[in-house]
Amino acid sequence: MRLLLFTLLALLIATAVGLGATWMTATRGTDLGTLTIGAWTARPRTGTAEVDPYSRASIARSGELPVGTGDGVAFTATTDDRKKPLDGRCDVVVSGVTPAARFWTLTLYDTTGHLVANSLQRYGFTSQEIIRSSDGAFEVRIAARSRAGNWLPTGGIERYALMLRLYDTPVGVATRTQRDAPMPSIATVGCP
Repeated sequence: MRLLLFTLLALLIATAVGLGATWMTATRGTDLGTLTIGAWTARPRTGTAEVDPYSRASIARSGELPVGTGDGVAFTATTDDRKKPLDGRCDVVVSGVTPAARFWTLTLYDTTGHLVANSLQRYGFTSQEIIRSSDGAFEVRIAARSRAGNWLPTGGIERYALMLRLYDTPVGVATRTQRDAPMPSIATVGCP
């Protein structure tokens, strides 16, 4: 009787640990195959047949459609370059250049993966519509209140994420450093 009780207790503990670990990796992801350049992170293998099982579970849970390797790569940022979380009440500047790509988009999402609601219905920029300086660099201001130039409204939400999708780009699994793929910088420039 005692052996049966210990066996059942061990099975319950193992089940709880297994389900907890699965839930954690499906909701928070893993660092398997992650490419990090500055504040930007990407998982270039997510759109391939070699995707790791944890990323596959995360994709199945979220329902997102990852960018395929032959199409491009998607980078996400939830902090600025100094590791400060992106706050919709603060002014954040994304500036610089992007790696070589035929087309790119920069989009603002809330922490659940939905577009950030705002009265202008402005959710991002594309490489074709952004205002650039003569050297090709750009500057996007992300703030709750209106700003001149390239401005993305946050609606004053507390936390958000930026997604930079590069289409038809050489950036991928072999990319390792800022020199290989010059990513735009992210800086928090003011908070109320």
